Amino acid sequence: MSAPQLIVREVRLYERDVHLRMPFRFGVVTLTQAPQCFVCVRIEFADGRSHWGAAAELLAPKWFDKNLALSNADNFDQLRLSLRLAADLYLQAGVARTAFGHFAAHYDVQITAGAERGLNALVANFGPAQLDRAILDALCQGAGCSFYQALQSNLVGIDPALLGQHLPDLAGFDMMRFLAQLKPADSIAARHTVGMLDAIGGHPGQVNDGLPESLEEVVAAYGHRYFKLKVGGNLAADQQRLIEIASVLDRIAEPCYVSLDGNEQYDDIDALLELWRRMEAAPQLKRLVASILFIEQPITRARALDSDVSSLSQVKPVIIDESDDGLGVFARARDLGYLGVSSKCCKGLYKSILNASRCSLWNAQAGTPRYFMTGEDLTTQAGLAVQQDLALVNLLGLQHVERNGHHYVNGMAGLPQAEQAGFLAAHPDLYEKSYGAVRLKIRNGRMDIGSLSARGFASGAYPDWNKLAPLATVVASKN
Repeated sequence: MSAPQLIVREVRLYERDVHLRMPFRFGVVTLTQAPQCFVCVRIEFADGRSHWGAAAELLAPKWFDKNLALSNADNFDQLRLSLRLAADLYLQAGVARTAFGHFAAHYDVQITAGAERGLNALVANFGPAQLDRAILDALCQGAGCSFYQALQSNLVGIDPALLGQHLPDLAGFDMMRFLAQLKPADSIAARHTVGMLDAIGGHPGQVNDGLPESLEEVVAAYGHRYFKLKVGGNLAADQQRLIEIASVLDRIAEPCYVSLDGNEQYDDIDALLELWRRMEAAPQLKRLVASILFIEQPITRARALDSDVSSLSQVKPVIIDESDDGLGVFARARDLGYLGVSSKCCKGLYKSILNASRCSLWNAQAGTPRYFMTGEDLTTQAGLAVQQDLALVNLLGLQHVERNGHHYVNGMAGLPQAEQAGFLAAHPDLYEKSYGAVRLKIRNGRMDIGSLSARGFASGAYPDWNKLAPLATVVASKN
């Protein structure tokens, strides 16, 4: 099946406020509220047929740009600006290309346009990342196929040669063969995030909405076996908190697995190695240390690609995350000892696919499964955001994915009842209605996701567009 040419004819941008049921501390920010953006795109095929597609993503502050001089509101406006820049570029082109061809044609232009307005590359790439998802959804709707089928047959037209200057290591790579062998599963494990402010044991009574509040309650309610633990850069405090967490995880009879997230809170690799030595020396952390799968970018992005992390990767594999702001970064990071890279829809679905293909190529060259991809969350919300992210990491063969949006936000509470009912009806395996709202259904630490194989990009239902606000006007950048 050849990749069809299409033109982007309309882009509509919306947003809706999301309020957290409890604060989420990551890195330098404590999040209590943020807008969620919604992108609706109409594409037109060569024969004149026209189809709509959609995507959604939280406008998360202090992740894309951690400049402390910027407020959360400034960060929201940065991401709104990125969306508007991308919408203008895709619309103004008026040229028929493959879905991937649109991404490739605008990649460098978007980054340049963002830089001229004070946006770093990670922020600049946010806008196209959402438009590309909506375009792909529309393409699948028009072709009458699922996201999985569209990728397995390369209906999107992924061709590394279109971005050869950024992907020289993929020259000659058999992309068609790689995509054709991808096999999605019907379920995936949820890796639970333990934020820096989260209660570890008991019932703190912070919310009292019937849902779990502490880690101990989360384990009892959802049966998680995978966990993501955030550390804050203070050796003594981090070690003590890990001991408290271990006191809960050690009570789980089945094997459990952990990732350690440095959130750029360490100045250099030696500080993280010192934390590791302290962890190994603490008898209370024996099982937890043995359960750690990998360490997520501990070094601040300003220095992450200036320092060799091989000494730490020899202890536990280190992945690049926040510094992954361009298509060539994973290749650069590999030379510095990083063994893995994160997949996040907010960074771009095509980046995830290209980096996954790198892992396949590099492992074949090495003759061993050395390089890998992980699924990370940026508080994806129930609905299009979480569904499309789950479909992506599932197709790429990931066995578990960080999920935290369902814990810090009360599901679809506050959304129109008809919208909640629509998502529940379309994806009854993924959602349930409990405590007055539709929410993710997690049993024995797993999510059933077979319904994501339906027509479209994991989009069996859509938001109530009439109940969404237009994307807010952007205030001039303060960068």
